[in-house]
Amino acid sequence: MSIAYLVSDYGAASHTFVRREVAALRATGHNILTFSVQPCSDREGTESLLGRPLLDYALALLWALFTRPRKLAASWVLSLRHRVGGARALLWSQFHFLEAVLLARRIRGRGVCHLHSHFANSGATVGMLAAHLAGVPWSLTLHGISETDHPAGALLAGKIERAVFIACASYFMRAQAMRLVEPAQWPKMHIVRCGIDLAALPDRAAKAGRSSDDPPRLVCVGRLSPEKGYSGLLAALARLVEEGVDFSLTIVGDGPSAQVVHADAAALNLGNRVHFTGALTEAETLAEIVNADMLVLPSLMEGLPVVLIEALALGLPVIASRVAGIPELVEARQNGWLFAPSDWKELQTRLRDAIADRSIWDKMGVEGRRRVVEEFRVEVSAARMANLFSTGV
Repeated sequence: MSIAYLVSDYGAASHTFVRREVAALRATGHNILTFSVQPCSDREGTESLLGRPLLDYALALLWALFTRPRKLAASWVLSLRHRVGGARALLWSQFHFLEAVLLARRIRGRGVCHLHSHFANSGATVGMLAAHLAGVPWSLTLHGISETDHPAGALLAGKIERAVFIACASYFMRAQAMRLVEPAQWPKMHIVRCGIDLAALPDRAAKAGRSSDDPPRLVCVGRLSPEKGYSGLLAALARLVEEGVDFSLTIVGDGPSAQVVHADAAALNLGNRVHFTGALTEAETLAEIVNADMLVLPSLMEGLPVVLIEALALGLPVIASRVAGIPELVEARQNGWLFAPSDWKELQTRLRDAIADRSIWDKMGVEGRRRVVEEFRVEVSAARMANLFSTGV
């Protein structure tokens, strides 16, 4: 059984967990073919849909016209209907249609029996159209709340209805999907976590020589954008400095709010305590996490961040906002601390408590790793996906 995976940008750093899932499925004997909407160069033979010669698209259209003209017409009508309003969306729907025709030809030619998409974005639209044209089952994995926001959210119900199953990274995300469709669609929604490869994580032994008198090292990983809540975190930390609390913070990431966040740190006189690394590779990011005592995630909006899973797997307690799927992973006073999103005074309290109580860090680290081993290993996630591909339930 050949299964095709499609994402918008298969080589993106943010899609590491997709590549991890594919590798785990291949390790169990599944034949997984990978496709990317955006040009992608990797060693896995991933085929890209964009950036190809015009002849490829013309040949795909001719193939569909002569081998399945009714399906081609129905897929074109579906592309016109499955979009938001406006002339720009109409134009882009036709680009998606052409990409889908090309993909349909490729998966038919390679004997694909099932097409799966990650994220309910325009890439999933291409996947849905391609599966319809090729006559193969199509499924979808949902990750975060952005997939229920405009414009993706306006089209999500239609995707759910056409999918044979929906894999949801959290119960929260499944609940958001359920509210968009009739209860008759609910049984096709299943929980499949974003799994991590424990064997690929770095060793924590380097921390063994650190003195207990060293100021606690905090790390925060994420895109520098408004929904990540960095300004609130910095304000809470500034108040802790006024109380005489000692610490250092490393912020890993870059983004549209970088200038604002840097300015906030300077205005709050945190320049000697907060270090900005900018965007790092996956290995460099994991090294920063290993080097820290705890990870802080002050987000206003999230799904269930992989970085939290990685931090717990590496034995770090975490401090995170009680939002979306995070409480499904972080258990208060067991493997970390939770605070109400946007309640910066509560975050200040949680930070103060966490920094003061070194005696429970190791115990929390052990409990955090146990939680990951139990449900968030890639082997567990891949087994659940394999079962869905074979049974659909």
